[in-house]
Amino acid sequence: MRPTITSVGPLLEQIGADTGLGPSALGLLASIPLATWALVSPFASGMSQRFGMSRVVLGSLALLTVGTLVRSVPGPAASLWIGTAVIGVALAIANVLMPAVIKREFPARVPAMMAVYTALLGGAGAVASGVAVPVSEWGAGVTGADGWRLSLLITGGILLPVAIVIWLVAMRGRRDQAAPAGTAGQSRGIWRDRTAWVVAAYMGFQSATFYILVTWLATIAVSTGRSAVTAGIDVMIYQMGALVGAVAVPIALRGGAARWVPAVLPVIALVGLTGLIAAPDAILGWVIVLGPASGASLGVSLTLMAQRARDHHGASALSGMAQSVGYLMAAAGPVLFGALHSATDAWLLPLLLVVAILIGQGWAGLAAGRERYVLEPR
Repeated sequence: MRPTITSVGPLLEQIGADTGLGPSALGLLASIPLATWALVSPFASGMSQRFGMSRVVLGSLALLTVGTLVRSVPGPAASLWIGTAVIGVALAIANVLMPAVIKREFPARVPAMMAVYTALLGGAGAVASGVAVPVSEWGAGVTGADGWRLSLLITGGILLPVAIVIWLVAMRGRRDQAAPAGTAGQSRGIWRDRTAWVVAAYMGFQSATFYILVTWLATIAVSTGRSAVTAGIDVMIYQMGALVGAVAVPIALRGGAARWVPAVLPVIALVGLTGLIAAPDAILGWVIVLGPASGASLGVSLTLMAQRARDHHGASALSGMAQSVGYLMAAAGPVLFGALHSATDAWLLPLLLVVAILIGQGWAGLAAGRERYVLEPR
């Protein structure tokens, strides 16, 4: 799912040159999926209860395929915006339901299976970032123009038919159980739950950091004198590091020190970000520090959505609420970052914004590490 998003960042300069969009508009384009996730996520749990979790996930994969095709159609710029919005709707539904699917299928192995899921997201996203520019250059040679459109189609859509077939096979013989009475009340009550808001804040802060870096890291790298291809590889390395961090989550969450992990991860990221501010020419070294911290933060965030609920229905409600709030926060990130860069024509102030976000993540991590469950009396 993630390649449909992560392939955009390395192509921003090409998209801007071809469409005339400036930094603020490009930041807005990158934030459309996040804003859509914020709007749609609260409804995913209800759709799952009404139509069945497995069917709704299948529908989201089909919708994701449609959005990827529309976004890649040559012609009016409207197709770029509409396709991106459709992609956002599809990803919102899938993002909310996958933690609940894992809670349902692997209730005793949530951290391990969440690590596998997060690693697959990170690995596919990393490859898409790394090959986006070379594929666009190849596409421009084949089509004569709009190589970035062909790149978005290939990097974002090549695995979707495979994913649909795999999900159809997995659905065979399975019947979704009806949601128990009172589940609808869970979805409403989750918005008044203090633990749910802490999980949502953690999700929002870590997502904002990740999507700011995925969107703008290549542009920052180019400003230090690196080529567009090398900058795309920098983003790929960042996400490969995120994959390593995601895989390490089950190990980190063992034992009594597990409660401190959510708060420690943003401190590690602060080391990399401070280095990026102080010595931007050494960007590759700082990317290697930032990547694992980001991947582990996402893994912890998704794990919290499953672990802080008693069953998969509660996990679905928590996931919908946390991802709605979280991605609303994250959606502002690339836009604000781009606006600050446009206003100052420098990277210092935008990067200080990320510093503030990481401090917020650390605060939320301290509270989220406590073993409490949503929708239970205090």
